[in-house]
Amino acid sequence: MGQLFLTAAFAAVLLTYGVYRRYSRVSLAKIPGPKPASFLLGNLCELYQGQAGEADFKWQKLYGNVIRYKGALGEDILMVSDPKALQYIFQTSGYHFPKLPERRVLSRMLTGRGVTWAEGDDHKRQRKVILPGFGGPESKAFLTLFKGCAESMTTKWMEVVSNSEEQSIVLNIPAWMSRATLDAIGEAAFDYKFGSVENQNNPLAHTYSNMMTDIFGSPSATQLFVQSLFKYLPMSAVDYLSDHGTNRRLMRMRETNGIARNVAKGMVKEKAESLLEGEGSRDVFSLLVKANMAENAKAKLSEEELLAQMSTILFAGHETTSNTVSWALLELAKHPEIQTKLRSEIRATDAAIHARGQSDFTVADFEAMPYTTAVMKEVLRFHSVAYHSHRCAGRDDVLPLSQPIVTDSGEVIHEVPIPKGTRIVASIAAYNRNEDLWGDDAHIFNPDRWLSGAAGKKGSSIGVYGNLMTFLGGIRSCIGWRFAVIEIQAFLVEIINKFEFSVTDKTEHIRREACLVMAPTVEGELEKGVQLPLRVSIAARDE
Repeated sequence: MGQLFLTAAFAAVLLTYGVYRRYSRVSLAKIPGPKPASFLLGNLCELYQGQAGEADFKWQKLYGNVIRYKGALGEDILMVSDPKALQYIFQTSGYHFPKLPERRVLSRMLTGRGVTWAEGDDHKRQRKVILPGFGGPESKAFLTLFKGCAESMTTKWMEVVSNSEEQSIVLNIPAWMSRATLDAIGEAAFDYKFGSVENQNNPLAHTYSNMMTDIFGSPSATQLFVQSLFKYLPMSAVDYLSDHGTNRRLMRMRETNGIARNVAKGMVKEKAESLLEGEGSRDVFSLLVKANMAENAKAKLSEEELLAQMSTILFAGHETTSNTVSWALLELAKHPEIQTKLRSEIRATDAAIHARGQSDFTVADFEAMPYTTAVMKEVLRFHSVAYHSHRCAGRDDVLPLSQPIVTDSGEVIHEVPIPKGTRIVASIAAYNRNEDLWGDDAHIFNPDRWLSGAAGKKGSSIGVYGNLMTFLGGIRSCIGWRFAVIEIQAFLVEIINKFEFSVTDKTEHIRREACLVMAPTVEGELEKGVQLPLRVSIAARDE
């Protein structure tokens, strides 16, 4: 009983000190933003219980591209979608804006102490070893593998559609895409065949199914408040609570990481002999191991770090691609004229390939397909699967702005002073809908915006692809972005060449579910997990 009292007293002292520190710092109160719903929870419920990007878009329209909103207990937090400010945060001063400590705990629980968890010198060291596996030539070499995995899935679709009475069938797209992209990452990254399209009971595919909605979907007000208090605890205490807590979400996270880690260990064991003999193939893991062997002892990845990179690649490499292609198919079903135009370009290119005596698309063919590229870029812009990136100021700093802010007192400011410790939500969703960059129709799905070459050209250059923030930028940009772009193209070309997609009675009820990544669900059916039912039929061919 005495120990419990001491623990509670210690927590109260920490909380009081944290609140005191906040209110004794430079104030952000002059930055415009929404009024909080309450002192306890601020604007957290509106931000995290709505759909992904919903609050961001609303606030951006009302207050601009730098917004102050309230966290728990009156904390001021900045939401940023201003290009120049984001360039400063992610490129110019990247290591001075680290991830939030409690967010790093989530990264560790999901994938281990890998590159998404690491900061500072650890991050530089890990990234240096991993980069060789994801270069341009290496990523292009995986096209044949991606095409093969896409064909395995479409062959299954062809069977079920052909055997249906109506010659069309409603499929839950993400369930198929998740397994197909897991197979693709298995072969390309590890030269390992999961076979999850053929075998729906694959353990890793099973544990990844609906994982993000199970863990992060629909947080209650109580959960949001408790999570907000973690920032006042020592990280050792947060680590302990995360590793031993009996909350179902924590247990689901630990279960998933455990299975992924065991799979990674199994792959290492299978490949160890060939790698030692210098035989390894050109998969990402072989390249990673060779790069690691070339480093001096201080720069090498430990066994734990190596397994963490594998878990990170498995998770990030299939979850994001799966959801991106799913969102693409939704937009094509809603816009049949775009779908038809896309299919026409794909088939014209296919005919040209056969005319020159070849049978398969190359990366050069993809690059010569402007409308296909435009559709893909528009999906990455409009439906950014990673919609937020969380940072904090590692020192007192000043954010430069692309456009001045008019404060609540009427003052015009061209930069924002921020005290050390300020929490920042970089809104990828809002940046990708910034009307100054993307035009007055930024909230409309319109691939044509990319064909003139003007899209995203104004202002500061941030993103690694199309100036989008979808893959972030600077020192924390997605290492596998080239890999992802080629994989998305391969799946889109294969799928649209063969099938036609149309809406169902549930299309109007699709939600952009905010669960760390943005996943499609059906309104009122969250218990069923990730869902995107679309009607699929075989695309007619002109004789």
